[in-house]
Amino acid sequence: MSTTLPQVLTIAGSDSGGGAGIQADIKAMSANGVYAMSVVTAITAQNTEEVTDVFELPASIIAAQIDAVFDDFDVAAVKTGMLSSAAVVEIVARMLKPQNVANLVVDPVMLSKSGHPLLKPDAIEALKHQLFPLALLVTPNVHEAQQLSGIEIKTLADARRAAKVIHGFGCRHVLIKGGHLLAERATDLLYDGRFFNVFKGEFIDTPHTHGTGCTFASAIAAHLARGKALNDAVQTAKTYLTEAIRHSLAIGHGTGPTNHFYFLGG
Repeated sequence: MSTTLPQVLTIAGSDSGGGAGIQADIKAMSANGVYAMSVVTAITAQNTEEVTDVFELPASIIAAQIDAVFDDFDVAAVKTGMLSSAAVVEIVARMLKPQNVANLVVDPVMLSKSGHPLLKPDAIEALKHQLFPLALLVTPNVHEAQQLSGIEIKTLADARRAAKVIHGFGCRHVLIKGGHLLAERATDLLYDGRFFNVFKGEFIDTPHTHGTGCTFASAIAAHLARGKALNDAVQTAKTYLTEAIRHSLAIGHGTGPTNHFYFLGG
């Protein structure tokens, strides 16, 4: 018997350590009940301790990958991650615009967990002005929200101010992921241009959180593709992420990854 699954595309960098980037996206999407497709923007040499090298793919091969996917699949949602440079942001925005993607989740990946820059400074402006206006949702963490808004974020009130600035770049919703940096830990803030919705979660004290941002955004995209409203998609993805962190893996010698398939046991 043949079945179909909602099809979701991730456009991001590859993580050779498997904990973040394209690899985390595909795992998170699969774990949340959709079929994952991928466009690789950059190859990172990366493990749980550090990023040692980055090779950005040519714009032409990024464009060809996007073409190949949209030519054949019924793309229900798109999630973007590491886009590395203005040239990559520009080609991705140019290719996505005519597709009128209803469920575009933009995760503005700027730094690796180990602190390695994954986005060149000129790309930040390109992100804000070319990709954000196409997005249903932008999902910065506190560090990224500070970079994008120019506001230092210590409290939920600061996060609210930053969300308004980021929303002004043209996206329909902003989700600031609090993680461990906000005074209110494990609290995320969703803003739709008028109202704020606060998602409180259980803070799990573990060092093994490699790939949490990629995983969260990918799970949200998966549930949007499955037909959930945005608030429900965020809540379902947050519940999933909490359990994936609770069962995180002490793999490698640095920041271990979340456990995307924790429900399979083992």
